[in-house]
Amino acid sequence: MKYGQIAASIREVGIIEPPVVVRLPGASDRYRLLDGHLRLDILRERGDADVVCLVATDDEAITYNKRINRIATVQEHKMILRAIEQGVSPERLARALNVNIGSIRNKRRLLDGICDEVVKLLEDRMVPILTFQELRKLRPMRQIEVAETMIAMNRYSRPYAQSLVAATPQSQLVDEQRKVVRGLSDEQIDHMEREASNIDREFRMVEQSYGTDHLDLVLAMGYVCRLIENLRIVHHLAKHHPELLAEFQRIALLRNAA
Repeated sequence: MKYGQIAASIREVGIIEPPVVVRLPGASDRYRLLDGHLRLDILRERGDADVVCLVATDDEAITYNKRINRIATVQEHKMILRAIEQGVSPERLARALNVNIGSIRNKRRLLDGICDEVVKLLEDRMVPILTFQELRKLRPMRQIEVAETMIAMNRYSRPYAQSLVAATPQSQLVDEQRKVVRGLSDEQIDHMEREASNIDREFRMVEQSYGTDHLDLVLAMGYVCRLIENLRIVHHLAKHHPELLAEFQRIALLRNAA
């Protein structure tokens, strides 16, 4: 399906997002393709001999490779805006992408009311369009908090975003009117807001200490692994503390597996 969409887009409006290449070391006239494999295959099938490319200054193959098989929602929005700026009509884009005109209009307005910080946070993530509709209900600082929570939980669905909006204090909503959540009373909404605030505060505390805790864990695991490399220590533990030796060996296996 994605191959067919890209082929239709190229046929209808040409290349919107140029492929990305990097020069091969020691060969100024040779390049390696980083991003745009499907586009290049389609152009070959069409018989096109030339295509304009973007030349990367660094070999960022890992970064680009993760995007080959998908287009993030924000990136798709930017491609649509770029095409429209180049004179392509929304109707023609809809035909090229095999979607209805309403979908193009929604994607064109995707980031209306979304703060720049959230755009940067979500620009490489597969976020449903309806989730952005929920984010628009929030003030900028709360948008950032919700986006960070979605990233931490790796959940971007609209129902999850709705739950975060429902747990948002009234003062952090764009709409000044009292929010209404179907099936919940005002008292239940107030309770949800308090619980969400407590969870968010605990999450921030864990986030702040995560780096230090992780470093301590890595050092401790390394020390345990060095201990059980010593045969005298292993013999002593096996004789007097076999349960402790079993735990040390399990830790060593976990470290090696990681």
